Amino acid sequence: MGRFVRWAAVTAAAALLTTGCSGGSSGDGEGVERSGGARPTTTGAKALPAALTSQKLDWERCKATADSSPPGRDWQCATLKVPLDWSKPDGETIDLALIRSKARGGDRIGSLLFNFGGPGASGVAGMPGYAATVSLLRERYDLVSWDPRGVGASEGVRCRSDKETQAAEAVDPTPDTPAEERAYLRDASDFAQGCEKGVGGLLAHVSTTDTARDMDLMRQVLGDTEVHYFGISYGTQLGGVYAHLFPEKVGRLVLDAVVDPTADLVDHRKNQARGFQRALDNYLESTGQDPARGTRKIADLLERIDAKPLDTYSGRKLTQVLAFTGIVWPLYRQDSWPSLTSALDTAEQGDGSELLALADGYNERDPSGRYGMVTQSQRVISCLDDKQRPTLAATKKLLPEFERISPVFGPFLGWDAAGWCHDWPVPGQYETPEVSAPGAAPVLVIGNTGDPATPYEGARRMADELGKGVGVELTWKGEGHGAYGNGSDCVNSAVNTYLLKGTVPKDGKVCGRHE
Repeated sequence: MGRFVRWAAVTAAAALLTTGCSGGSSGDGEGVERSGGARPTTTGAKALPAALTSQKLDWERCKATADSSPPGRDWQCATLKVPLDWSKPDGETIDLALIRSKARGGDRIGSLLFNFGGPGASGVAGMPGYAATVSLLRERYDLVSWDPRGVGASEGVRCRSDKETQAAEAVDPTPDTPAEERAYLRDASDFAQGCEKGVGGLLAHVSTTDTARDMDLMRQVLGDTEVHYFGISYGTQLGGVYAHLFPEKVGRLVLDAVVDPTADLVDHRKNQARGFQRALDNYLESTGQDPARGTRKIADLLERIDAKPLDTYSGRKLTQVLAFTGIVWPLYRQDSWPSLTSALDTAEQGDGSELLALADGYNERDPSGRYGMVTQSQRVISCLDDKQRPTLAATKKLLPEFERISPVFGPFLGWDAAGWCHDWPVPGQYETPEVSAPGAAPVLVIGNTGDPATPYEGARRMADELGKGVGVELTWKGEGHGAYGNGSDCVNSAVNTYLLKGTVPKDGKVCGRHE
């Protein structure tokens, strides 16, 4: 079992996604000025030893991994040491894997850090594939990304084997009987126990706050006076937390596909049910179907698969959770909608092969049965962040509301609230993250009205929480997860102008569907 809707840029499927001027307004006079008042001094962390702040990164040609060949001569990799426990900066350290491509032009601004979401997405793996999308930025910035703690090559976590992961695909994600409820929660407990055994002491030190502090040490070691940053999906939450902790170090920050910082664990599930239902409605309308009737048809299909999983050409069964995952995945990008049409039509005829292939794409399962680790890292990080632990009884009371929000997505996300962090061995840190950043430079916050995974309402809430004069909202009337690099010249121009010239668009600017 796992979170079915990931806060991540879909780089694998789509190849999506210093010193110098600060993010203040310039140029056309419509920009937002840096908020006034003295900039606060960062508190709450002990002084770092010189062994950390003065470390020299040994940049070398990136090596091949078990999953990929080297990314090319433009890319270099290195290892950064950070404290395991930020309350003990003189104590044990762990290694973070970094990747960079140096600025190609002569007028370098500094480093531009990227986080692709999840939590759990690998920046080392994702950055080279995203470079074409940000080719203009590459002229003046060193493109830098990393595997956050608990991810990939940076002390990546493993809580269950590939065999155990495949076995969990048979667990009913929307239990109908007391026996199925027990099996559902037992699977959640097994995952938690696997994490406690496999991750050990790192389990309590992979929070978003920990990674935000890693970012500031990274800034110092890279030689930048400010952090310039591009966060996508969960990366927006990380960017907001960084801005709160280090407002005086905020340079030019872009937050695209924004996670609502005012929502707790249950509210996030509701937001995502609304977002994916909205995307499904748009998809159904694009095929000439009535959204209400089309939704009911898909919900009925999922109920039939729950009762009797479908056969596939591979011999594996398409279970309800795999069918649901196969429906979710194409909604992340509008150009994937035709694959959803074909998969649903085939499933209605009794063949689950195409939905299974889509689910395997989301789950990063290769033909040999190996699974990617994003979902495991995601769960470990988010359960350390989230303080909320909904009980089975509380969740069952919420299920009718989830069903009203979306007959397709509501039941899955409602039950997921109970199972996601069930029996977790370490307590969560907060109900909602603190992202207020008084005194910080303007932060560009982008919402996409058709975004399924991070509904666009979260962008306004993030802008408001960052504070007056800090959060600057840009809206795109589009489809898919994220806005930049997704087909809008209006969005791309606004972001590039902000990052390259420091010119902030007018708060509330809207880019039309075909702009």
